[in-house]
Order: sequence, then structure tokens, then C-alpha cells
Amino acid sequence: MSRASGKFIVTQSHDETVNAFVPSPLPPASPVLDPASYAVQNEKAEKALARLSGMSGLVASSEWLVYSTIRKEALLTSQLEGTQATLTDIFDEEAGLAVTNVDDVEEVTNYLQAFKFVHGHLNSETGLPVCVRLLKEAHEILLSGARGASRQPGEVRTTQNWIGGTRPGNAAYVPPPADVVGELLSDLEKFIHEPNPPLPALVRIGLVHAQFETIHPFLDGNGRIGRLLIAMLLEEWGLLREPLLYVSGYLKQHQAYYYQCLTEIRSNGNWEQWVEFFLEAVQLSAEEAEQSIIRIATLIADDRKKVLAMSATSLHTMRLFEFLPTMPKLTVDRAVELLNVSFPTANTVVQGLVAAGILHETTGRTRGRSYVYHDYVEILRND
Repeated sequence: MSRASGKFIVTQSHDETVNAFVPSPLPPASPVLDPASYAVQNEKAEKALARLSGMSGLVASSEWLVYSTIRKEALLTSQLEGTQATLTDIFDEEAGLAVTNVDDVEEVTNYLQAFKFVHGHLNSETGLPVCVRLLKEAHEILLSGARGASRQPGEVRTTQNWIGGTRPGNAAYVPPPADVVGELLSDLEKFIHEPNPPLPALVRIGLVHAQFETIHPFLDGNGRIGRLLIAMLLEEWGLLREPLLYVSGYLKQHQAYYYQCLTEIRSNGNWEQWVEFFLEAVQLSAEEAEQSIIRIATLIADDRKKVLAMSATSLHTMRLFEFLPTMPKLTVDRAVELLNVSFPTANTVVQGLVAAGILHETTGRTRGRSYVYHDYVEILRND
């Protein structure tokens, strides 16, 4: 099945004549999306999401579920753009420890801040809904710092950009000219807020993400904002009660095919291939997240029993243990801050958790030591 998903127009950019692609408004038409092409996979994805959404009710606190999920998503979505930061780097930075690749870590932490910002809006009675303005404000946060300062943070581009190649003339893809981007984003916003949409929510999210990437409205950060848009719509449309899905892991694992599907939309109007891949990504990512939550919940429950069984356990020991899923790497100084106790008291608590096999010392030094909730971090690293 083929359709025109837009048109190529001739434009001038960097003293070259190039063919830029201008997408047609959503949803796909002439022909419309065939329900038979997505119905089975959409049902699988919806069921997997429903199971994942129910997981937050099975644990004492969903805070640590959200903590681990959004850090994995922040890391993986940034790695898709070439960022070299690791999960350990993120935990080191949050513990106040020195990190070597400061700029890469900043990119990941900026994504975390952008995520928290939009999450706050979507969960506030006075907050913005998913809209171009909210995306622009998230983009400004994402590109704050040294690397993004010259890339018009928070602003829709006013010049031509391109993907792949060294210039528009040898690019793999040339997005729409800057003078039509505003209208294209307006059309996309109208599609998002259509009052009686004929398509299932997950299919619509897949369409929105691909359309956003095709418009490529910013000079930098389009991939990360486009994947953040997936999380925003899952939340706004009530498909997940908590942001527990890290779909960027699947997209990173199948990165070449991910980009190939987007190219197929522009070249051949092949929305069906993309929608099927996106729904599969949602289903398998949800199933993986569910299993990860089970492993983490089991570990924390088992370790909590160890702490309660310690002969020298105290209220402070229990309190510090409860901090670990959202502060998996720390120093004694950080424990002093968290518990509001003296250094000797905090050190006694930390050493008790080391003796119980929960915390592991990471430096091998006698001074300036740091500690990690090793088994928990290993689950996050390997899942």
C-alpha cells in the first residue's frame, strides 16, 4: 500500500538548491490507515500497558519506580543521540561525586529536569496540556548549558536544518523549510486535541511522534523532545498512571530500523510499517518494565528483611535504607544530610548496611569513600 504522506518542495539553503519534505496533516489519508494492519498489535500493547500501570499499586511507594524509570529513559534517549554518559555517571552526579564527562551528564540531567517540568504541568490543575508552548519550554530546559546555548533553546528554528551529511545538499533528509514549521506544528497540535479521534490512542501517539520527527522543529534536541512527547501523551491520555515506560531502550536496540521506518513514511507513505513497529516497541518495553519492577520489588523486600533482622538496627538505619532506591550511591556526608544526624552516627548507620551486604564501598580508600546499593544498580544496568 502506498500513499503520498507529503510533498517535496524545492528550496534554497546554504547556497544550494535542495528538496525539503513537507508532511501532510495527520491522520494518514488516501488511503486511511487500515485497522487490520494494527488491531492485533495494538491490543497486545494496550494489555501490556494496563498490566504495567497496575504495578504501581503493588508496591509500598511508587516513588522509586518512577525514579529508576525516568533515569533509564533519560539515559537511553540521550544515548540515541550519541551521549556517552552511563547510569553510574548519573548516580555519581546525584551523590555529589566528581564525574569525568561533565557535558554528557549535563545532557542527561537536563532531560530529567525537562521531564519533571512537563510532568508537573500535566499533573497540575493550572498546568499546560500537551501543546507546542509546553514543548518549547521543555526544549529550553533540555538545551540549557554550554552545548545547547547556540542552538536556539526554547525557540522553533528560523533556518533550515538537515539530518545526516555535512550540508543540506548531501543530507539523508531535509525537513520542511522554517517558514512552514509554525503551521505544521499548529496542525499537529489540532490532531493531538481532536475531540472525537477515530484511531486508538497508542496509534495516535505513534503518528504524533513520527510527524514531530519529520517536522524537526528545533535546531537540536528533536529526537529527545519527540520521545518525551510519547511519555507526555501516555500520561495525558490516561494510558499510564505513573511514567513507568522507557520505550527509548527498545528504539535504541533497533535504532537502524527505527530510522528506516521514519524514512519509509516520507519516501513511500508507509505509515503501517511504522505503526506496527511503534506498537511492538510499546508492548515489549512495557513487558520488560513490568519484569524489572518485579525484580526490584523483590530485592527491596528481601533487603528490608535483612535490615530488620540486624542486631544493631535502628530507626536511622531503616530510614537510610528507605532512601536507597532514590539515592543508590552516597557518601557518609550525604547520609548526614539525609538523616540530619552527626557524622559518627551516619557512619555507624552506613557501616551497618555494608556489614549486611546491602551497601558496597566503591573507592577502596580510607578517606573520601562512597557507597553503592550494588544489587539494585545491577538490576537497573542489566534490564
